[in-house]
Amino acid sequence: MSQQNTRLGIMLMVLTTFIFAMQDGISRHLAGEYNTLMVVAVRYWFFAAFVITVSARKAGGLRNAAATSQPVLQISRGLILTLEICIAIYGFTLLGLVESHAIFACYPLLVAALSGPVLGEQVGWRRWVAIGIGFLGVLIILRPGLGVFSPYALIPFVSALLFAIYGLMNRYAARRDSAATSFFWTGVVGAVVLTPIGILSWEPMTTSDWAWMIALCITGALGHYTLIKAYEQAEASAVQPFAYLQLVFASGVGVLIFDEVIELPVAIGAGVVVAAGLFTLWRERQNA
Repeated sequence: MSQQNTRLGIMLMVLTTFIFAMQDGISRHLAGEYNTLMVVAVRYWFFAAFVITVSARKAGGLRNAAATSQPVLQISRGLILTLEICIAIYGFTLLGLVESHAIFACYPLLVAALSGPVLGEQVGWRRWVAIGIGFLGVLIILRPGLGVFSPYALIPFVSALLFAIYGLMNRYAARRDSAATSFFWTGVVGAVVLTPIGILSWEPMTTSDWAWMIALCITGALGHYTLIKAYEQAEASAVQPFAYLQLVFASGVGVLIFDEVIELPVAIGAGVVVAAGLFTLWRERQNA
């Protein structure tokens, strides 16, 4: 059993959302210039090398890091995350960061809704209220029927569903495996699957884009590690409201770097979902 520290779990989730937002901005740039599958493959090669290096230096080495009593779960986690990343980055090239994340923002709701029946976690009525308010904020952002919904909108929605499943599997895996073990399997499984695909889809990159690729790899490794640690420290239903912050951070990247536009409903909706997350933190402090 993993020790519970809700406040630390929330802090790790906030850090994770910031890292992922920076990563998404880099991904959008690279996928706009090169084949998406190649970009993800190179990222996983660096990721796997980093994971193996870190694991080899710890007590017990690679054998200890890879040791798991639930290999099917760990492999499935890696496969789902790999597929989710490919789909999400492809969506960035079609919709941009602001609209993609406006739709992707529904994933914490999916996790919270499933955490009870799948993980057996207790979700109090106040958390459900906060989650419901957050969902209203998402509706404000999406403005049903006013232009955001399109066939392309299915891409970030599928990505959100896959990432929600991945998040629940992280929490389930943490009950019997350490964060180091889950981290190891996350990197290695993706690299194994994407290696032949990356080779077949290879395109030469410029020197400047190699620098961006290195930055992408670093943020990818760091972000997934902090995410795993967040789920290890706290219940999924407690940390999920704070995952909405990725919408705010990524939208900022879209506006500042890619000249995207945040319309008023997006700003209002973002404020609502952040407020819902802050209310959940306040409730946790009151309970403590």
